[in-house]
Amino acid sequence: MNPSPSSAALDHLVVLVDTLAQGVAWCETTLGVTPAPGGEHALFGTHNRLLAIGGPAWPRAYLEIIAVDPAATPARRRWFDLDDAALREAVRVHGPRLIHWVARVPELAAASVAWAAQGLDAGDILAASRMTPRGLLQWRIAVRADGRRLLDGCAPTLIEWGAVHPAASLPASGVTLQSLGLRHPQAAALQGALAAIGVPGIAVAAADAAAMQVRLATPRGELVLDSGF
Repeated sequence: MNPSPSSAALDHLVVLVDTLAQGVAWCETTLGVTPAPGGEHALFGTHNRLLAIGGPAWPRAYLEIIAVDPAATPARRRWFDLDDAALREAVRVHGPRLIHWVARVPELAAASVAWAAQGLDAGDILAASRMTPRGLLQWRIAVRADGRRLLDGCAPTLIEWGAVHPAASLPASGVTLQSLGLRHPQAAALQGALAAIGVPGIAVAAADAAAMQVRLATPRGELVLDSGF
């Protein structure tokens, strides 16, 4: 069964940092708030901090601040291109960077099939979990064996949450997602991918280079984050 047009949604944004300490400092300086504790992803050798950014359009959206965990040995290539040495070096030198987003779908297998019909390989469907200070989170996620993001990170990673969603227990942050815009040389293909899984509310435009742009309302006023791929 294909997902219905209104069944999928923006789940979270991904900001890559060199270390979680750097990520916390960036969040406090840039957004004016301290991110909540996250957890470890044993399968991918990463760990994170989280920030609620939900609003009327995306009530369960959150910001994931993610870093490679130097104490972990991943069981496979890391997700979100985090084994890309050039990407990690850019973050080490220039600071935290918006690199990706994740879309929540009700049936991951169906969404993956819908993308295959568009010529996109969402990746292997994996079961994952992590312990948090608020209990165990479980989910299924599609990740390619090579760890690559699709369409330069503008096409989202697909996730299907279990009984508990992380945003349910995140404290209010005062930060609200206002919009997500995507620019890509293959804008028609990107728009088709989003339509195939029924993600509403994401602006897509043609451009010479791929990029994501996010507008956030924060305690320090409106902020624009641009990935600048």
